[in-house]
Amino acid sequence: MPQPSSRSARIEARIAPEVLAAVKRAAEIEGRSISDFIVDAARHAAERTIEEAQIIRLSLADQERVANVLANPPASSPALERAMAAHRDLILGSE
Repeated sequence: MPQPSSRSARIEARIAPEVLAAVKRAAEIEGRSISDFIVDAARHAAERTIEEAQIIRLSLADQERVANVLANPPASSPALERAMAAHRDLILGSE
């Protein structure tokens, strides 16, 4: 678990009374302060949002195109062949 920062920032939010009651109850159940509960929930939500933003989502047609290219790769171009030869010379030549 990450170490708490020595600095802190303050945020404010207005929430409906029924939401506050639910948050208070949940914090009580976990034996935590409301502030700690809210900060932890916000951090988890932020991490989940960031992780989901980094996932590449493809349509079914795009998935099929990717699978087809992987199953049937195009022929190597002359430039790719030269690059692979240079890489081989560099890597195998240094051993």
